[in-house]
Amino acid sequence: MKILVTGSRGQLGRELHNVLEERLPGCTVYTDADELDITNAAAVENLLRSGDFTHVINCAAYTDVEGAEEDKHLCYSINVDGIRNIARHADELGIKVLHISTDYVFDGCSCRPYTEGDKVNPMSEYGNTKRRGETALLGLSPESIIVRTGWLYSPHGRNFLKTMLRLGSERSEIKVVFDQIGTPTYARDLADAIATMVLTSRWMPGIYHFANEGACSWYDFAVAIMEYAGLGCKVTPITSADFPSAVSRPPFSVLDKSRIKTTYGITIPHWQNALRRCVQRTITEAE
Repeated sequence: MKILVTGSRGQLGRELHNVLEERLPGCTVYTDADELDITNAAAVENLLRSGDFTHVINCAAYTDVEGAEEDKHLCYSINVDGIRNIARHADELGIKVLHISTDYVFDGCSCRPYTEGDKVNPMSEYGNTKRRGETALLGLSPESIIVRTGWLYSPHGRNFLKTMLRLGSERSEIKVVFDQIGTPTYARDLADAIATMVLTSRWMPGIYHFANEGACSWYDFAVAIMEYAGLGCKVTPITSADFPSAVSRPPFSVLDKSRIKTTYGITIPHWQNALRRCVQRTITEAE
């Protein structure tokens, strides 16, 4: 087995590096944009043809939700053309692809957790390109796996957890929206699930959902962060209307994880349990 991980210096890519080197050391090649530009079709083809890979885990993505509304060309190039380049050559070479997608493919109008079969209706450029990337992948490489996730955080990079820890140490009060509901996802837990899917002998193509268990608002998430980090910052709830944005975000994006749990026997921790572990790790690594 030989695995290629793209986008390896992002949140999920870094956690995958830790997990894969623990579970199958020395069998993975890790690349990021400066080593492999997935929008460069020739570069992708050359690496896949010369690398003798069995699997590609594509974590490379344009994830700046607000920036995507302004830089639509770059967002499309990475999220659609990039995965199309991977899919085309992977299918020809018999390489299995696992691709990361997002809860933003849904409009958030549901009143129950979204299943993999629910109708998609992205409301933003980011969500639209991620959905088009899904379609391109399954059209060119139908034996692929897509894992949708959302509200990703880790001790690395830019994310809601890191922002709240910074603001909580600088301010006595912050305001956070309470009318957007989803599930925080600890990148380490997602990486563990992906490793299980790739390293098992059962490769079951299709779309899967993964997030930690439970659901909360961004306000609830922020309150928990302050509590677990021992910060005295007060969190005040506000509505989305009080926090103007150029992007339409899904007001409800809880994902149903039944399929991934049943198919791969994965046990998923509750978001509060996962957050406690990540906050402690973040504080420890910063010391």
